[in-house]
Amino acid sequence: MLAPVKLLSATRQNLWRLTFIRTLVLAAQAGSVGLAYWFDLLPLPWLQLGVTLMFSTVLCVFTAIRLRTSWPVTELEYALQLACDLFIHSVLLYFSGGSTNPFVSYYLVPLTIAAVTLPWRYSVVLSGIALTLYTLLLARFYPLQTFPIARENLQIYGMWLSFALAAAVITFFAARMAEELRRQEELRAIRREEGLRDQQLLAVATQAAGAAHELGTPLATMSVLLKEMRQDHHDPLLQDDLSVLQDQVKLCKETLQQLVRAAEANRRLAVQMQEVTQWLDEALNRWHLMRPEASYRFHLLGQGAVPRLAPPPDLTQALLNLLNNAADACPEGLEVHLDWDTETLTISIRDHGAGVPLAIAEQIGKPFFTTKGKGFGLGLFLSKASVTRAGGSVKLYSHEEGGTLTELRLPRAARGDDHE
Repeated sequence: MLAPVKLLSATRQNLWRLTFIRTLVLAAQAGSVGLAYWFDLLPLPWLQLGVTLMFSTVLCVFTAIRLRTSWPVTELEYALQLACDLFIHSVLLYFSGGSTNPFVSYYLVPLTIAAVTLPWRYSVVLSGIALTLYTLLLARFYPLQTFPIARENLQIYGMWLSFALAAAVITFFAARMAEELRRQEELRAIRREEGLRDQQLLAVATQAAGAAHELGTPLATMSVLLKEMRQDHHDPLLQDDLSVLQDQVKLCKETLQQLVRAAEANRRLAVQMQEVTQWLDEALNRWHLMRPEASYRFHLLGQGAVPRLAPPPDLTQALLNLLNNAADACPEGLEVHLDWDTETLTISIRDHGAGVPLAIAEQIGKPFFTTKGKGFGLGLFLSKASVTRAGGSVKLYSHEEGGTLTELRLPRAARGDDHE
């Protein structure tokens, strides 16, 4: 089987982004404090600011280590992380001018992130914390002692820098969140489609099981009658026709028996590794016995060592359905190509029929939709479902020279590693 993709929860991904943003802001804060200290721009309590920045650094490192563990990230933990940012920012403001510091507007960044990513009750609590801290800074803070002109210039440039930083952080986070929401919506749509397909497959499987059980008796009766007719009638032409009928009845009985064996094999996961050429050759021979009037040419295009795979029984049936569809369109001159690369196996089936009409191209492959008067509209639908379950895909194209090109793609590692 293909290796499963590890999907991170939305809260864990958001905490990763918050840690990344916190690191960037910490670098900007440390750089500002370092420049002010190096050029002696402001008389600030450097020790207290250094300790606060060190605490922020420890929090970043701790969060990064914690996110590498398998413990789930809860919304409460995420909200507490945002609350820590509010308190750290408040301490830095307290020792650098309080509410007169132009970076006081950065309070809006954690609150915006909370409003976008957390339930409203957490946003309300964080807003209350931010408002309380801001109110306290109006009354008490470490005053900045600078000349009025220098203070005014610092205020102007600081406000510009604060706005630029807040706008960049909010835009980054909002864009990432919008992308994450779109991804989750796409996943939900895919799951809904898979759920509907599974329900349809279950309904078809139930009917198929009942039909298979009921067909056993009439097939046995037909087999007995055909044997008696061959003994009673010695006309050579009639004997040939009865022989063909007997072969077809035998094939039907073998198909029913294979259904039972396939179900048992799937239950026990009893699938065997084999070369893809062997699997395809056996499937083509079985199909040609089923459709003796059809003719085809097989082309091996792949180079190098032949890949191996362990095809489940329903994948073989899917290939037979695709071959039957091609033969129904035009039984003469079918072309079957086998190719592969480092990741994918490709089986192409080209017929010389009428092609895929553009008006109904989107409907082909849906259950109970058929372009054949005698069809049930299930063959291509079941084939696509089986191939998708094996990690592959089925696509139909109108060939530029006429007819239809059916392309079946499978991962080389489907149900096993071909290097084993």
